[in-house]
Amino acid sequence: MRLIFLGDVVGRSGREAVTRELPGLRARYRPDLVVVNGENAAHGFGITEEIFLGFLAAGADVVTLGNHSFDQREALVFIERHPNLLRPVNWPAGCPGRGAALVDTASGRRVLVMQAMGRVMIEPVLDDPFPAVARELEACPLGLGCDAVLVDFHAETSSEKMAFGHFCDGRASLVVGTHTHVPTADHQILPGGTAYLTDAGMCGDYDSVIGMEKAEPLQRFLRKLPVERMRPAEGPATLCGVAVETDDRTGKALMIAPLRLGGRLAEARVAPWEG
Repeated sequence: MRLIFLGDVVGRSGREAVTRELPGLRARYRPDLVVVNGENAAHGFGITEEIFLGFLAAGADVVTLGNHSFDQREALVFIERHPNLLRPVNWPAGCPGRGAALVDTASGRRVLVMQAMGRVMIEPVLDDPFPAVARELEACPLGLGCDAVLVDFHAETSSEKMAFGHFCDGRASLVVGTHTHVPTADHQILPGGTAYLTDAGMCGDYDSVIGMEKAEPLQRFLRKLPVERMRPAEGPATLCGVAVETDDRTGKALMIAPLRLGGRLAEARVAPWEG
């Protein structure tokens, strides 16, 4: 099975990159499932229903969120209408929406998609993600309850992300980090067969400070005073993500490759899938 995951979409520039590039990626690589992290899609903070539906129209099957899940107040309502819009699974009981979904693909296979959020140097501080994810993995085990498992781990520190990857090793097809907006070069298949990447990077303008126009973040570092609300940079975006191929018998990873298109970063196409 072929899986594509696209990192945090930041603002208008990131949205335009996804709507421009994703239809071509689907036609070229024929993935069974595409997951997009959309938590920064609405002017850098949260997501609206219109934006969510636009991602689906472009070719996404599932959209994940993160610490900005409910920055747009309308998300508290419309998230209940869409089982393929996922906030962190370890949000405390009573939070609207859901953190995991069992998705039927066009090929007849089933993929468990889940998002969890770390607790180190990130707010809000949610419930412990490790037992929360373990419960979902035990309820729908890889190779028995589903054909693949994709986990978006939204966290600040590389150490927490790496520990989480090893925690899920052998029980997930892919564990991919989001939130820090910078693509890492440590894509690998862990000893138990789980594909892992510390951070997928963002779909946004890299002539920026993690997707935001440079002036305001710079003056906050220099003067320790906020002057205005941060705004997404609007230059050409790089679409960043990762591609994984799994074994149809076991659901474990056979291949993992970075994916980068457009903008300022060096291009990375999925060589094993190129015709």
